[in-house]
Amino acid sequence: MTLTSSSPLLAMVSSPSTTKTAPLSKYSAAIPFLKRPPNLQQQYAGDVGFDPLNFSSSSPEQLTYYREAEMKHARLAMLAAIGWPSSELFDQPITKFIDAQWSLDLSPLLNSNDRVPSLLNGGLGNISPIFWGVCLGLSAAIDLRGVQNARYKTEFSDKDGMNNTYLPGDFGFDPLGLYPSDEEGQKRMQLCEIKHGRLAMIAVTGFAFQEYVSKVGVVDETPVFFHPLF
Repeated sequence: MTLTSSSPLLAMVSSPSTTKTAPLSKYSAAIPFLKRPPNLQQQYAGDVGFDPLNFSSSSPEQLTYYREAEMKHARLAMLAAIGWPSSELFDQPITKFIDAQWSLDLSPLLNSNDRVPSLLNGGLGNISPIFWGVCLGLSAAIDLRGVQNARYKTEFSDKDGMNNTYLPGDFGFDPLGLYPSDEEGQKRMQLCEIKHGRLAMIAVTGFAFQEYVSKVGVVDETPVFFHPLF
């Protein structure tokens, strides 16, 4: 069978797609009566056009630094959301086990109400300076790497705005190989991470104020989430 230039089949195969991406709404998807900030063009996962304080209005370059900071805080909050109740559950048993095995005469860091040390609870002075030194050193190294990535791996153009050659928060660290190889899977993973991170930041803030007001540890205040029912 010979296909001519007027053949409908050839036209179906060779004609370019006319499908166009729908333009972004000028209003926020989160709060419909707020206008979408001009620099929020859904270039990052989790962008619903919500920026009531206009942090994103300064420049595309500054927006990258803000996103980098958000990713760091989100990941730290996810670790804290696990570590906070875990320390209230396991601090005393682990301390007793170590004392029994090696006779180190350690004392639990929880106070009398089973609350972890924090800015509002107090007790941060009881933590070893070595621990603080390791935490500060590791945090500084990660932060400097993030600033370096955001500054030197991102290209900016006066006409086109930001060329996304660097994804804020991408350190190339994936030892378990969980990051998908396809673009759709990557976008889904990025959205899951930022959603969980934002929720964790709210949760950790809630932990701190709840314990400060109630004077009771999180695991004791809501035991149904942390202790067996039977």
